Amino acid sequence: MRRRHSERVRATAATSVTDLAGMGGSQVLAGTLDVSRIRESTRQGRLWRTLFFLVPVTSYLYYRIFSGQFIHPGLPHLTPTSLQILLPLGLIAVLCIVLVVPMMAMGKSPHVRYDASEISTTLDDVVGLGPVKDEVVKTLNLFLGYQTFRRVMGGNPRKGVLFEGPPGTGKTYMAKAMAHEAGVPFLFVSSTAFQSQYYGATGRKIRNFFKELRKAAAEEGGAIGFIEEIDAIAGARSGMRSTPQSDVLASDSYGRHVYRNSSEGISGVVNELLIQMQSFDTPTGGHKFAGWWIDSLNRFLPAHRRISKRAPEPSNVLIIAATNRAADLDPALLRPGRFDRSIHFDLPSRTGRREIIDYYLDRKAHVPELDKEERREALAAMTFAYTPVMIEHIFDEGLVWALRDGRMAMDWSDVQQAKMTEEIGLKQPVEYTDDERRTIATHESGHATVAYLVGQNRKLEVLSIIKRRDALGLLSHSDGEERFTRTRSELLGMMKIAFGGMSAEELFFGESGTGPSGDLVLATKIAAQMVGSYGMAGSLVSYDAIESGPISQGIVGKVLGNEDARAAVEKLLAQAKADVQVLLDDHRHLVIALRDELLEKSELVGDEIVDVLREAEARKPLDDVGMPKREPRR
Repeated sequence: MRRRHSERVRATAATSVTDLAGMGGSQVLAGTLDVSRIRESTRQGRLWRTLFFLVPVTSYLYYRIFSGQFIHPGLPHLTPTSLQILLPLGLIAVLCIVLVVPMMAMGKSPHVRYDASEISTTLDDVVGLGPVKDEVVKTLNLFLGYQTFRRVMGGNPRKGVLFEGPPGTGKTYMAKAMAHEAGVPFLFVSSTAFQSQYYGATGRKIRNFFKELRKAAAEEGGAIGFIEEIDAIAGARSGMRSTPQSDVLASDSYGRHVYRNSSEGISGVVNELLIQMQSFDTPTGGHKFAGWWIDSLNRFLPAHRRISKRAPEPSNVLIIAATNRAADLDPALLRPGRFDRSIHFDLPSRTGRREIIDYYLDRKAHVPELDKEERREALAAMTFAYTPVMIEHIFDEGLVWALRDGRMAMDWSDVQQAKMTEEIGLKQPVEYTDDERRTIATHESGHATVAYLVGQNRKLEVLSIIKRRDALGLLSHSDGEERFTRTRSELLGMMKIAFGGMSAEELFFGESGTGPSGDLVLATKIAAQMVGSYGMAGSLVSYDAIESGPISQGIVGKVLGNEDARAAVEKLLAQAKADVQVLLDDHRHLVIALRDELLEKSELVGDEIVDVLREAEARKPLDDVGMPKREPRR
């Protein structure tokens, strides 16, 4: 007996070591860790309990059969007197149900329960997230092997994980994949579903949600609860009262600035969340029943003879919450013991976008041209700052353009058309006058010429004089390589590109019109940031350090509100415009070539723009205008 016990202990220890070694890997161990073992143990216990209740019932039925006392199912015989009594009682029961059931339903948990088999999304479908996916897998393994982690290493598994990041970056998608891989019940709820017009009903819904989570965890070894847009009910308790206590902004330990206000309703909801996420483990019905008998016996026993009650088992529940406004959440929710881990879902990198493009293109009808390496790399470069949802949407819209043209698969032009439509808007052909059309073409050609000459590694994508949304014409250009920072010369180049349209109008027509208004807005913003944020105009004072008030002006308002800073902005703008006027005067032939091509075709895309400029350079060498010869750009 002792030897078998020792062997079981050694086998358990070996299993625990093996489990711990796998929990730190990059694969989900859904079928080998504690959750699967607890689920099997629970299933066997359920079978034994069912058998325990069925044996007496079956024995009684067989006794009746063998003794000749057959059971005849059917409705009981009712006399007229019985009907006179039962009908009013039935009516009273119906009225009670009509009145009581809605009141009981007000506090019911609004969640929707999914089993793993109902969710088709797997971790293999989650692409382009890199380190985020790896962190999620390790968190999932901690959840699945929670007992081993606690018993062998003495650690506390994570109770909550906060998914935060911009919309469309895959937070809900990742939660679905986690639920599928874990193989445990997944309880989904929108945070707004907790809200109720009745006082106290919101807190009761939250309590019932966690109660259902613990119940599901007890049955299946674990459960995952997902709260979508948690910021709707878990905002900071300061900053919610209708009557502010103070107009002075305070900075909390997370560096956020909030009003010192409060609201009893919102505070009560946040308090309920805090209590449910870190409170005493709730005993099950069996624990309560056994505890009642132990308490009854302990009343008659002396203190040193009293029976000890078994502590309730902690529920294996993992709460996942998603938000794109993490800074607005109550700080108490973000401390250890509540949301132990915050995972940021950022916009995918170029490598991540390439993985996403490969994933979606393999599932959508396309011509062989889109399988070429250079095309997919170009797509990854074109979709800078795109979320996974936006990339998929571009391909869906590309399929729509192909369908409109009577084709069953999209090609490169469909993808480009879909991208332009989403970013810029649908074409809205309008009847320009001849003079206005020529002015718009000259304006846009001025932008493109300056971008070609001074834009550092700028890629010219679209040049158009077709109206889209509020723009009568446009130049779309982007970085040739993925960049996250800007130098002073690059920012000056962006300002010069903004002045290209106005300077071209003044150069060819003697004056500019109302068209450059948007260009001036962009140039002013760049100059204000150079002066007030980046220290690129002589002063090292950062206007971003000025704490915002109830009505924030933004960096442009702060800079232009200071006389010296405004003068520095004016100086940057004036110098940029003067440089552009000289540049365009020396390269009139480039503006003319682009203008004439635009008047003929209305829109140029990609290499068409550069080809026109290179051809114009080849026809009229720069030596003819008194400048050093310049090689065409490659």
